[in-house]
Parts: sequence; C-alpha cells; structure tokens
Amino acid sequence: MTRLEELLTTWIPTQRWFAGKGVAVDALRIEATHVLVPGVPGLRILVVAVAQNGRTDRYQVLLGLRAPDAIADELAHAVIGVCDSPADLRDLPSVVVYDATHDASMTAYLLDAIAEDRDDGAVRFRSAPGSTVHTGLRSLVLTGEQSNTTLVYGEEYVLKTFRRLWPGRNPDLELTSALARVGSEYIARPHGWIETDVVDPETGRTTPTTLAMLQQYLRSATDGWVLAATSVRDLYASPDLLPGEAGGDFAGEAHRLGAATAAVHRDLARVLPTDVLSPEAQARLADDMAARLHVAVAEVPELASHARTLYAAFEALGNMDADLPVQRVHGDYHLGQVVRTDSGWVLLDFEGEPAVPVRERQKLSSPLRDVAGMLRSFDYAARYQLVGRTDNSALVATARAWAQRNREAFCEGYAFGGGVDPEKHQMVLRAFEYDKAVYEVMYEARHRPHWISIPLDSIMALTG
Repeated sequence: MTRLEELLTTWIPTQRWFAGKGVAVDALRIEATHVLVPGVPGLRILVVAVAQNGRTDRYQVLLGLRAPDAIADELAHAVIGVCDSPADLRDLPSVVVYDATHDASMTAYLLDAIAEDRDDGAVRFRSAPGSTVHTGLRSLVLTGEQSNTTLVYGEEYVLKTFRRLWPGRNPDLELTSALARVGSEYIARPHGWIETDVVDPETGRTTPTTLAMLQQYLRSATDGWVLAATSVRDLYASPDLLPGEAGGDFAGEAHRLGAATAAVHRDLARVLPTDVLSPEAQARLADDMAARLHVAVAEVPELASHARTLYAAFEALGNMDADLPVQRVHGDYHLGQVVRTDSGWVLLDFEGEPAVPVRERQKLSSPLRDVAGMLRSFDYAARYQLVGRTDNSALVATARAWAQRNREAFCEGYAFGGGVDPEKHQMVLRAFEYDKAVYEVMYEARHRPHWISIPLDSIMALTG
C-alpha cells in the first residue's frame, strides 16, 4: 500500500501554491501532524517539509480522511489518493486522503474553533479582541489564487490559509490587526486566526507561526485591477480620445486610492515602529538594486541599452546625504491588492512577498516603495491588453497617456492624503520604481516570456 508521503510527493508539486515548480523534489517529510477531527471522516493539519536543490520549504496541508467507499462525488476533484491508514486508525487498512479545504463539513470545524478560542493540541484558534464570530456558515473555496487558499464563509468571513509557511507571525495578520486597533477604514476587519509552533531552522527556536487568518468579507468589492482594465478597454475602443475624455476615466479613482494609501501609511507609522535609513544604509540599498540589475542584464540582454540610466538612478539614491524615513509598509502593493467598495478603497494582502521569509518582510522600508509598486501596476494595466494585438503600435501612445494620467492622479492623491509628496522625492521614488521594473523583467523572462515587452516598454518610456 502507498504511504502518505509518496502521495504528497506527487500531489504537492501540482498545486498552484507550490513555489518550487520545475525543480525536482529530492525529499518530502511530514514534520508535524495535528489531528483536529479524529477518525473518519477526519481532519488534520500537516506541516510538510519539501527539499529541493539544497533548500527546504514548509507547506501547510489541510488533510481530509475518509473510508475508501465513503468519498462523496463532490470531493472527487480534491482526492490526493489512497494510502495506508495512520497509526491511530488501526481498524481501517487504508483511507482516502484529500484536500479538505473543499469539504465544507470539515472546514466548519475551523470557524467553530476560532469562535471558541479553542486550543486543539498544538494548534491554537483565536478570535480577534472585541470580535464575535458567527458559526454555522458554509464555506466555499475561492479559485484563481496563486500562493494561498481562501475560504468564504457565507457572506460574512474569508479565511485565508497560508500554504507556504515561514516561522513567525504573518505580516498580513500583524499589520491588519495593528490598523484595526487604530480604527482604519481602509482594511477588511480581522476576526481571528489559527497558529501553531514551528521550529525556525536559522535560530533553532520554536516560533509561533500563523496558519490562517479570518477577515471580514467585503460584499460589494470590485478588484482594482478589474476596474483599471475596464477603463483601459473603454479608452482603446475610442483611441482618438484623450484618457480624460473617455467614458471610463479612472483618474478620480486613482486619486482616491492615493489618498487611501497615504492614510494607511500614516496609521502604520502611528502604531508600529519607525526609523530612518542613514546615508550608509541607503548606499547599501542602492548597491543591492545595482546587483539585481547586473544579474538582469546578463539574463535579458535587451536591458543593456537602458542600464546606464538605471545604474545612475541607483547611484543617486546611494549618494543621498540625508536620512530616509522608513516604516512598516504593504510590501507587495499593486492594483490586485486593493478593492473598491461602496464606501471607498480597501487595501488587502499585507503579507508582502510570500517567497520571502517573515523576518525579511517585517523590515522597515520607505513608503515610497509602495507608491512605486502602484505606479508600476498602472503601467501594467495600460500595456498588458496590447500583448498580441495587431494594432499594438497604434495604441502604444494611448497606453502611455492612460498610465501617465493615473500615475499623476495617484501621486496627487497620496500627497493630498498626507503622504510624502512623490513630486518632491523623485530621486527615491525613481530608484524604487526602476528596481521594481528590473524585477518584472526578470519575472517575465522566467515565467511569461510573451509579457516581457510590458516592463521593457515601460523602462524605455521611463528612461527615454
């Protein structure tokens, strides 16, 4: 009979949230098994270590177990396979194991446990201070996510389960909870979380680690990327018009989004630590940017013609002789991380880059890093619809005009909302934006070569 580890070695690399695609799995080990619902049907949380090419990553698997003749048709797509029964189920020779995020009868347990602040062995379920969690709601898995799995309970809550686990409190929970404490109107209210202890391989110490977080479900929300893309489509349908004349002009929303971003940055600076980067620290930051550019030019020769301008921008940052204020920021900010509700803009997904350890994501940075991320997102929203179009060249000027209008509106809104005025800090903003664009070139070259023209065209426009 097949062992569970063998099934997981085949199944995990096929999942959207697996970070090691394209690299062979050298070894897989179940580090921890937390039994939440014993027997069959049963529910367990597994912490699985996957070794690839000299490094080991941890993943969370919410595992369902049923008797081989008791798997429901609606769960067939979630089946991982049939394997030997675990030691605590001696009366069954084998069990069907499956991804229990798709089993509403099992995920109800998670909501109940958060509502009750339950300790279940080494897994701790907690409701947020002042929050009353309603139970009895059926869950549904959201599709399309890359790095996490989110369950929607009725129309009240979303439970984001973090698939790739890094030791420590996830910044999404940390920052959202901090913003809730000061009454921010620009976040989805946190209602609870799930955590366990994981050994930090660098320190050897056991560290409380976030497995999932429960937040308010935003009923009327529309994704910022969708809104921006619709505006671009409207403009491309009437390319003779200026962006401000087209029916779907986005500039007003971009201005409001800038103001909302500034308000969030102000609140984060009020409730969490702040500091400054000395000129020496800025020089090290600039050196890191230049090193990334060096790697990118070697991998994507088309960058070479712009390298001098890019290096000059990084050098200018490194030569600044004034301290640079830093604080906690979003860290992975773009149009896909914001939604428009009936009452205004809401910022989501404060976890930062999921591929980076938590301790790195918790480092302070300039709020202009988030501003640069959003500016790059406007460029992407304008240009991605040109990929593969026969009238591409005729619309390039239109795309640039749309992006420029909304970039300016966002920056004006950010300054209006009390953020540092991007116009007065162009040297810092330019370095962050160039660095982000270089990262995009590398990403597209490795993962979406047919999109590489988007960041390359943007760099040409920015440095031209």
